[in-house]
Amino acid sequence: MVRDQIARERRRSRALWTSIAAVAVLVIAGLIGWGVVSSQGSGSYTAPPGAVENGTGVKVGGGPVTIDVYEDFICPACRQFEQQSGGTIDQLVSEGKVTVVYHPVAFLDRASSTDYSTRASAASGAAAEGGKFREYAKALFAQQPAEGSAGLSDDQLIQIGRSVGLGDAFAQAVRDGKYKPWTAHVTDEASGDRVNGTPTVRVGGKDVQPSSQAILAAVG
Repeated sequence: MVRDQIARERRRSRALWTSIAAVAVLVIAGLIGWGVVSSQGSGSYTAPPGAVENGTGVKVGGGPVTIDVYEDFICPACRQFEQQSGGTIDQLVSEGKVTVVYHPVAFLDRASSTDYSTRASAASGAAAEGGKFREYAKALFAQQPAEGSAGLSDDQLIQIGRSVGLGDAFAQAVRDGKYKPWTAHVTDEASGDRVNGTPTVRVGGKDVQPSSQAILAAVG
């Protein structure tokens, strides 16, 4: 009887440790799998044609001086900057003096009830795919919704695209949210580059006032 009891205790002990080991293996495998999926998800995005090599913005022009412009499509100050200084930058591009990298960030999703900043930035990526980034960005600022509103609907974003010559491929990309992961990448990288507000303008990597006078002086 004693021997039988000892044998039963040994079998129970082996079963317990076997169960513990199996659970540990499953937990470790689950953590490894979650880490792989998480890392793939956070770094997975499609940059539009015309984006710079690291995917943080859309390049316009090919001049020797680089201007980086960080804008949010629901930011009133960005709209004012485009109205007052956008023409100056376009002129510098046409004269072959500068390369402009536009970074359409989504800092102000909280300023709408539909994450408008993300949706508008993603739509601008779709416009870049169609070769109409600047035309579309200007049209977005011209029809900028008020902060705190729902923002423009996807149908309205598509209609603005059609008004500048974009077609069905653009419309599908907007509906699918094709460039939303790219928007997240652009925004995260801007934050990592110590961009704390919009508009932010850098000439040759140095911050300048977002005005035509300051930009011309820095480029000169």
